[in-house]
Amino acid sequence: MRVGTLLTLIASCLASGCGADPLPEATAQTAAKGAGPTATPANSDGRSPPNLWTRDKGVDWPHFLGLTRDSKSPETGIIAPWPEEGLKIVWQRRLHESYGIGSVARGRFFQFDRVGDKANLVALNAETGKELWEFSYPTDYSDFYGYNGGPRCSPVIDDDRVYIYGAAGMLHCLRVEDGKPVWKVDTVKNFGVVQNFFGVGSTPVIEGDLLIAMVGGSPAESQDVGPGFFDRVVGNGTGVVAFDKFTGEVKYQITDELAGYAAPQLATIDGRRWCFVFARGGLIAFEPAEGAVDFHFPWRAKILESVNASTPVVVGDEVFISETYGPGSSLLKVRPGGYDIVWQDHQRRREKAMQTHWNTAVHHDGYLYGSSGRHEYNAELRCVEWKTGKVMWSEPGLTRASLLYVDGHFICLSEDGVLRLLRANPKKYDLVSEWTPVDKTAKTGAFGFGPPRLLKPPAWAAPILSHGLLYVRGDDRLVCMKLIPEK
Repeated sequence: MRVGTLLTLIASCLASGCGADPLPEATAQTAAKGAGPTATPANSDGRSPPNLWTRDKGVDWPHFLGLTRDSKSPETGIIAPWPEEGLKIVWQRRLHESYGIGSVARGRFFQFDRVGDKANLVALNAETGKELWEFSYPTDYSDFYGYNGGPRCSPVIDDDRVYIYGAAGMLHCLRVEDGKPVWKVDTVKNFGVVQNFFGVGSTPVIEGDLLIAMVGGSPAESQDVGPGFFDRVVGNGTGVVAFDKFTGEVKYQITDELAGYAAPQLATIDGRRWCFVFARGGLIAFEPAEGAVDFHFPWRAKILESVNASTPVVVGDEVFISETYGPGSSLLKVRPGGYDIVWQDHQRRREKAMQTHWNTAVHHDGYLYGSSGRHEYNAELRCVEWKTGKVMWSEPGLTRASLLYVDGHFICLSEDGVLRLLRANPKKYDLVSEWTPVDKTAKTGAFGFGPPRLLKPPAWAAPILSHGLLYVRGDDRLVCMKLIPEK
């Protein structure tokens, strides 16, 4: 089986005192590089670091799926259609083991990878790719199914702090300016997490003074269960854990659910804050400040080797969830303490409205757009009516793909490394441009073949956009392109 934007583990510590290890400056595994004269002392009072942007227009992309956590950008003025030779490449960087793409804030791009036996966060100038600093810690994570051993989660940036969550469950808080560590939590040791199929792959979220993470710990009797018997693993009340974002102290922990790979989703509905977590066994809805659970909606495939990896989509008081291994999709209308089912795919019918794998569908003007299908050969890009689940159109042959909405269009990145520009059109698949970036530095093959693709498969991470710059990644390369010209 293949699951990408995906994405682990011993005796439990359930008391709220389970918390972080403070890290004095002397233990920081960082190397400042080219900080320049604008570097200032680290901010311990919550002041934002200096802004490195020279591009005036645009917004940051500080965490997974962007500023509004829906893979939509408010920026305008994109190049459309694209030139025949494609978009201008501003800079590019070789990557190591990982699946996730980075995050952008205040002119800094943060990429989380694995280099050898170390998990490595690097801070780059977002406009030039110049390395500012890096932070590393040891890791011996090994994937049960032969996928690479690098991180699956995107960095989370919050003012002067950046948070990283590794494939083996190490959670770190670092300083944005210099990468000095503030605190860390070993979720494997503290909560008894039994390694899931693909390690840890749910990017945490910030809510007020809390960092909310899907953890999914288990009691002692589950610790010796083998990798082929994950259905025998049970929870210990740490399915979701909220940490003090400044200290790493546990503030609350809820649910016996085990972890999935979708990121938690935050929303305000009728003046009340909500958090939705699509865990291994279904959707958990709760009030994020105190952790009071409203409901649990069971939704998962019956087969053992399946995961829930697509982040919930919230529109008004309705929440959409989807998976690709069996049940498909469901739309719920939520209220404090409960929900009503608006529509859902029929369990016994083969045809489903939408079956997102590792990608998250994007809502626009009453319609959902997303890649539906478990495999490369049967995936289809689809448009589905939000209120009914009616399939408006479906386009095969693109392999599995991820979407970014901007300025009336979708940037569509297929896992084979092809980029497309589509108009957001519920009536038809509306292709504007198609481009396969190639590595122009590589030599032409002996049999006359052209240069290889710049974005090698699997290109599983969704594109991101900040201040007019489009960032995409393939298996071993991060590429920054100019999507919006400066005026």
